[in-house]
Amino acid sequence: QTTYTDKGEKPEKGKFVKFHHVTFWVGNAKQAAVFYCDKMGFEPVAYKGLETGSREVVSHVIKQDKILFVFESALNPGNEEMGEHLMKHGDGVKDISFQVEDIEFLIKVTKERGAVVVKEPWTEQDSHGKVKYAVVQTYGDTTHTLIEYLGPYKGLFLPGYNASVVKDSLLPKLPPGLLNFIDHIVGNQPDDAMVPVSDWYQNCLLFHRFWSIDDKQIHTQYSSLRSIVVTNYEETIKMPINEPAPGKKKSQIQEYCDYNGGPGVQHIALNTSDIIQTELKILVDFDDKGYLLQIFTKPVQDRPTLFLEVIQRHNHFGFGAGNFKSLFEAIEKDQDARGNLTAYN
Repeated sequence: QTTYTDKGEKPEKGKFVKFHHVTFWVGNAKQAAVFYCDKMGFEPVAYKGLETGSREVVSHVIKQDKILFVFESALNPGNEEMGEHLMKHGDGVKDISFQVEDIEFLIKVTKERGAVVVKEPWTEQDSHGKVKYAVVQTYGDTTHTLIEYLGPYKGLFLPGYNASVVKDSLLPKLPPGLLNFIDHIVGNQPDDAMVPVSDWYQNCLLFHRFWSIDDKQIHTQYSSLRSIVVTNYEETIKMPINEPAPGKKKSQIQEYCDYNGGPGVQHIALNTSDIIQTELKILVDFDDKGYLLQIFTKPVQDRPTLFLEVIQRHNHFGFGAGNFKSLFEAIEKDQDARGNLTAYN
């Protein structure tokens, strides 16, 4: 594995602060939100829908400590954009949102460097404050919404949202999830697309390489992967970019791309300070400075696409290279059960 120490020059403006929230497009937002609350320890926090004046799309926002997930569905028949997205990708991540400073500067830079701006900067406000947004395209059909607070915002989530309408009497009886913040979000790419995507983050968002690994280091007897992790200057946002490498059998990265209909978010890693209380069968990776503990869920929908990771770090800033083989072998067992551990073409 390679760890990069050169951040490059600090950008003059346009700071990326942190992950803000992740938006999922799903067939039934209410039920999806309840699943994550009941299974992972989230709580309903905010809502936008017919009752709040949102006539086209419903949004259920759930929260756990600093982690915010938003589940959205179409309210009306004939919503082609959301319908085609679901038909192609199934339930999954549509948007990864970043809190930033100086959106106007960032959009100017990204456009100059060739990024596709899906939506130019606009402002929304309500009685709790004012927020500026913009949207840029990243890999596949995934987008990044940039969010800038124009002064303090005192609402539950963002302008236009009310308190959640979901009241689940089961939640207070469940143990806490103990998840604190988004550690990293992994994007899977087809073969030979990893470097162009990581270059896009470096050129257009002024990120830098943080960590990488190749197929000589990460492989089983059947399959392997390559990965480059990019991050913002402050290193608060980590985005690993994976691609499959040729092997005897089809890589789980390729299986993801096949079932997702192209590139997309493979998994979301959620940081905890007490992994022992959260799950069992924990993977350990370490170096001479520290260690990390990891565990991975199976896919959280019927397609073998998106899954979740729980991670705890002790002075270790890698991504579990020592655990990749164990993870791959576990996924390969499931691949085989699905009939997808087939010869690599």
